[in-house]
Amino acid sequence: MQESYRKWYSHHLGRDIEMLVFGEWGYPVLLFPTTMGRYYEAKDFGLIESARWFIENRKIKIYCIDSIDRDSWYAKHLPPSIRVQNHNWYDRMVNEELVPWIQHECHVDKIAVGGCSFGGFQALNFAFRHPERVAYLWSMGAKFDIRSFMDGYYDDNVYFNNPPDYMPNAHNDHFYRMQIVLGTSEYDFCKPENYRMSEILNRKGIQHWLDVRPWGEHDWPVWREMFPHYLSMV
Repeated sequence: MQESYRKWYSHHLGRDIEMLVFGEWGYPVLLFPTTMGRYYEAKDFGLIESARWFIENRKIKIYCIDSIDRDSWYAKHLPPSIRVQNHNWYDRMVNEELVPWIQHECHVDKIAVGGCSFGGFQALNFAFRHPERVAYLWSMGAKFDIRSFMDGYYDDNVYFNNPPDYMPNAHNDHFYRMQIVLGTSEYDFCKPENYRMSEILNRKGIQHWLDVRPWGEHDWPVWREMFPHYLSMV
């Protein structure tokens, strides 16, 4: 299984960004890490290994990007307005630097995005903010209401990064062309948020799969089971 390390300077963030890429060729999948996770997390916790067959058979190519959570959502040392603004710079880095690079490298118009836990929020928020970029969205064990990170602060930037708030009013034809999976499990503390998001999508007529795994908890064994299943749907 081919693995490569990449690093570049992001002009949007004013810092270097690191990434691991798995595979030589295949449909591109951008994976976001969990809370304050790093670009090597999916490899360390076996998520990449669960996708080995798809990678080695050139079905998919996985891009594992770094996070800046310590300077955005989890940056308690910063005012909430700065936290969410820093995330917006991260979003611009992904949308304006990374995704065009992936599109060019893989010769595709749209990509797949996914993530576990907080990475699932990142994936869903990116997909719903930029639906013209995304064909497949897989969240695994995620919650989607970001207001608890804001210490009561609220502005337009918070609104447009909080899917339960902006999605009821969002309109884009690309929502209806996206394959969406909301993955959770019976004993996942994030399960209610997935039911809530599913209901929002149902009210808008956006097709999706609310995948509730029996007996599972909010942990990597469930996500390692989900991930290859979702990849098989590409």
